[in-house]
Amino acid sequence: MAKTITIASVIDVVGALATDSLSGQVYFTDTEKASGSTGHGTENLKTMVSEGDVLVWTVTFLECEAYAAIDEIIIDKQYCEPEKKVYEGTDVSYWSGTVKKNVQLIPYTIKFNVGTRAESIATASPLYLVGKDA
Repeated sequence: MAKTITIASVIDVVGALATDSLSGQVYFTDTEKASGSTGHGTENLKTMVSEGDVLVWTVTFLECEAYAAIDEIIIDKQYCEPEKKVYEGTDVSYWSGTVKKNVQLIPYTIKFNVGTRAESIATASPLYLVGKDA
């Protein structure tokens, strides 16, 4: 049965800007820990998914006056085509996509806009969508 899975990222914007990298500055978690997702609270999240699941990617930042947003999610479009969306009545964005077919182990990268930096910064290591049979 298909479900909605939230994949949340937390960014230390000041740290990312100081190091010009997301390595050690971003952490991920999802709503599927009980279903077998691993790597919660790290940069190496592996999210358990099934065909038809709706994925919702969000971002939160540690510093209250800082800014971060997802700029792009790079993943094999045979499996998922994430799109940027905005919560109604706000300018707060998130990304969403549906898992098109069962997966084994599909890597993906997220690029974030961080602070006033002109270029987005990509995750230092890939995240993964993992199938139940992987």
